[in-house]
Amino acid sequence: MTRALIVHRAGPGVSVQDKGRPGYLAFGLSRGGAADRLALAEGAALLGQSDTLAALELPGMGGEFEATEDMRIALTGAPMRASIEGERVVWNASHMLPRGARLSIGAVEAGAYGYLHLGGGIATPERLGARSAHLAAGLGGVVSDGDRLAVGPDQKSETNLKLSPDNRFSGGAVRIVPSLQTEFFAPDERARFEATRFRRDTRGNRMGVRILPEGDGFHSEAGLSVLSEVIVPGDIQITGDGTPFVLLSESQTTGGYPRIGSVLPADLPRVAQAAAGAELRFAFVTLEEAVEIERRAATARQGLRKSLVPLIRDPASIRDLLSYQLIGGVTAGNDLDSGEI
Repeated sequence: MTRALIVHRAGPGVSVQDKGRPGYLAFGLSRGGAADRLALAEGAALLGQSDTLAALELPGMGGEFEATEDMRIALTGAPMRASIEGERVVWNASHMLPRGARLSIGAVEAGAYGYLHLGGGIATPERLGARSAHLAAGLGGVVSDGDRLAVGPDQKSETNLKLSPDNRFSGGAVRIVPSLQTEFFAPDERARFEATRFRRDTRGNRMGVRILPEGDGFHSEAGLSVLSEVIVPGDIQITGDGTPFVLLSESQTTGGYPRIGSVLPADLPRVAQAAAGAELRFAFVTLEEAVEIERRAATARQGLRKSLVPLIRDPASIRDLLSYQLIGGVTAGNDLDSGEI
């Protein structure tokens, strides 16, 4: 029987996401993929597998799931209350989901997007080289109650590892680089943009989020007479009323609103994960600085595996405790490498 994850209940907007589909801008399709790509890297590190594998993206609410066989899972992104058969499990960690057991994931406790990763990855059919649902383009769709999601083969058994996630779930400082249209904004407007505190609006989705400034909006010397040009995730468009929108993974591919700057890819998860009301501040960096920031971020993602630590569990909560051989305080059971004691 094909390995599968049974969806008994799915929250609104739950979808299969991977790193998206680069290379289709000329055809009117933005990259798409996970709103928080760092969460994909964290899940891959916890399970010791590629970050190109697809996971479930949980916007604001999770659901209830069951595995058709014993299956490794990892939970990353915005922390949510999660339990297996009623027993609370740690977020930002890997676990074993036994066959037939129910995994319940509730609402976010901070941030916006949680992620459920599976050993072997979700193996739904590829479309244009990816498994991501691009909801704005109608490519694929949301996960529904009763779905059975195919899961790829998993050659590993390591679980019960955790990591300390990057603190990106409550807003904060965001670095930006000038865009092709930054010069359309007067120097004092650009300086005011950097000095302004913004609040994440309730309006937002995978296409982009609206951010509300303290005080007046922002206006370009070119007004709204800007030619429609290619845009990418991270671009900050200023709409007709002066309100900024930060574009995310499912942004449109062209647009005519002037752009005051573009968020660095390394900082875009902070914007995507900002909950309604979270404060954001923006600061320009040079292109040279941006390249170095991105280099360091890539190195950090590659080194996530080295930062994992064993997840220490209460022996009273280990159902198969008698299968462990405890001699002289050393665990010699099947999960020795995972650090479960």
